[in-house]
Amino acid sequence: MKRILLFATALPLTLLASCAPAVRPLSGTPTPAVLPPVQLPARPMQLRFTWNYSDDSFNANGEGAVRVQPPDRARLDFFLNNGVAGGYAILIGDSLTIPGPELVRRFLPPPPLLWAALGKPALPPSSDTTARIDGDTLRVDMGELRGGDARNADGRAWRLAFAGTRLARVERIEGGKVVEWVSRTPDAGGETIRYNHETARRALTIVVNDTMWVEGFDDAIWRRP
Repeated sequence: MKRILLFATALPLTLLASCAPAVRPLSGTPTPAVLPPVQLPARPMQLRFTWNYSDDSFNANGEGAVRVQPPDRARLDFFLNNGVAGGYAILIGDSLTIPGPELVRRFLPPPPLLWAALGKPALPPSSDTTARIDGDTLRVDMGELRGGDARNADGRAWRLAFAGTRLARVERIEGGKVVEWVSRTPDAGGETIRYNHETARRALTIVVNDTMWVEGFDDAIWRRP
């Protein structure tokens, strides 16, 4: 069994600076900034899961599925336990389409972090990159770094952490603060993935209970309204 855990959150924008933690110095020994060759599996796959969502005013749970078509397509479907359709999202490259009810839009991360949740680095182009290695952990900062690391970046920056060749964590950084992040940690049952937006109080938990390799999917599932 493979487990996936995602957390999302959101408070008023006026609290952004106070709630988001400061970026820590990039630790470890300097090393060439070369990302490991991390990609999605070459075969299409379907993951079935149960999910639970909560925020300050709403709770919901149900079942769902993720269909992944390498190299750059994924569809996530959510169904409520009361029999009502919860909604779906189509991710193609850097484009995320979420039609219908607002529920799914509220708890899913933006495309770069959603791909990170699936194990694939898919970040915007970066002008500067710096890296350090600490044991088997490689950490890489990307952005306009101005000769330093993400703490002093001009505008948005990203920090990636790899455990060997596995993508373990991606952080989105603004003004020296970690605004949101995804982490992926293996456990006895498979893998735990967390998505956290530091200024929010919303959480989504997904537990994948079945993984199937398939030949492919009907083209209709990728059609966007």
